[in-house]
Amino acid sequence: MPSPDLYVFSGLPGTGKSSLARRLAQYRRAAYLRVDTVEAALLNAGHREVTVEGYAVEYALAEDNLLLGLNVVADCVNPLALTRKAWAEVARQAGSRLVNIEVVCSDVEEHRRRVDARWEEDGQHLPKWSPPDWDGVQESVWKYEVWMTPRLVLDTAHGTPQENFAALLNLLGEQG
Repeated sequence: MPSPDLYVFSGLPGTGKSSLARRLAQYRRAAYLRVDTVEAALLNAGHREVTVEGYAVEYALAEDNLLLGLNVVADCVNPLALTRKAWAEVARQAGSRLVNIEVVCSDVEEHRRRVDARWEEDGQHLPKWSPPDWDGVQESVWKYEVWMTPRLVLDTAHGTPQENFAALLNLLGEQG
């Protein structure tokens, strides 16, 4: 049996990475781990603030699933070289192939429209968690470190969700 793959989706909030990550998880029948879900659960369970805990939980869950032979799709901003290195270590420990996928939206107006639209979706807000607003995304830009390791880059600015998923499969060398 081939070893499972670890797909790590990275990028600023509102670029479309969660939509792509969910679709890839369904397509590959993989475990789907979203750091926003983990952080929301921690906040709603009584944590006053969440910093590294969400990522730590996600690393552990990813490794558990990889060791079971399941492909894993991780969905997170992954802004730091430190977090990227941690994902690489998870893949190494599990004997899995790591596929880093950075999702960007090069059209600033479109990116802002998506971020603003997330605030209008009722299902996006949990009692103590909500997605970042545009100012929060801009703050993330300043903290987002330049990639120094290989990754696939997908710009979602001008494609439909279906076109962007087809482009992702193409980047992965698969037919949709």
